[in-house]
Amino acid sequence: MNKKRVALYARVSTSNGHQNPEAQLLDLRRYAKERGFKVFQEYVDRLSGTIEKRPALDKLMEDAGKKRFDAVLVWRFDRFARSTKHLVESLHTFRHIGISFISFQENIDTGSPLGEAIFTIISAISQLERDIIKERVKSGLRRAREKGTQLGRPRVSVDPKKAKRMQKDGLSLRETATAMGVPRSTLSRLLGCPKNPGNYAVVNA
Repeated sequence: MNKKRVALYARVSTSNGHQNPEAQLLDLRRYAKERGFKVFQEYVDRLSGTIEKRPALDKLMEDAGKKRFDAVLVWRFDRFARSTKHLVESLHTFRHIGISFISFQENIDTGSPLGEAIFTIISAISQLERDIIKERVKSGLRRAREKGTQLGRPRVSVDPKKAKRMQKDGLSLRETATAMGVPRSTLSRLLGCPKNPGNYAVVNA
């Protein structure tokens, strides 16, 4: 009978002194041995707190996509994921591939019924966070409109007839736009409009 292959992942921050990933790995190795797992590989990131790139984690995800192991074992959620969103996205990826995710400290295994239930709860919380953020953004936009705040790109007033006269006098489109204080793309879009209301047109810069 083949043993379940497990990938161990550990991360330490070099910005908090000389942390050693061995403390995490000792727990993970012992746990894997007690569960009868075969350690496929140990993936370790030693990073500064300001660095987002995690080479070892990227390699782990690449190997996961190739189904080189059956489970991922981490010391704690926050040692693995950058955020709740990142955690949920990774768990969805592992689930799609058929890989279990195990957190030593939280004692959660998504391959078990309880772990599956907790995964569902985490996903729901992540979705709730996204919905709250969206609603806050919408509320902020509504308040801004009610106060008369201009949203989007600034609008400029341009006299199309004057622009055309300047071009007839020999100025290029770029030179005309510069002289009128508007972006070249804005003037080009304006002059290309078949209908210009009145003598002036108001367009987004």
